[in-house]
Amino acid sequence: QVQLLESGGGVVQTGASLRLSCSHSGRTFSTATMGWFRRAPGEERKFVATIAFWDNITKYGDSVKGRFTISRDNFKSMLYLQMNDLKPGDTAVYYCAATQRFAEPVVSPQQYEVWGQGTQVTVSS
Repeated sequence: QVQLLESGGGVVQTGASLRLSCSHSGRTFSTATMGWFRRAPGEERKFVATIAFWDNITKYGDSVKGRFTISRDNFKSMLYLQMNDLKPGDTAVYYCAATQRFAEPVVSPQQYEVWGQGTQVTVSS
């Protein structure tokens, strides 16, 4: 059973940067399309970014375009989310997710089979 573990969250001020990491425990990371999602208090889970395993094509949510960058290291089975110019609206629990069913970028959370426990990101004004 694949397990995902996020790390790198914390409390930062507006304009700061953070890099989230997600470790993948299985041998199938290189064939998994990966995604980042977030859930703010009282809100539904929202798409942040995704990276396809086949060609590393990425997609981003509108609110993070130009500020966040998703990347992966298949040798280390690691997924990353570099977050720059953080804003209070980015405050949320961030989750990484994996799917073996799609080779292209996947933005719908329902398409992912495996989820991490999440890491809290808090941006103060």
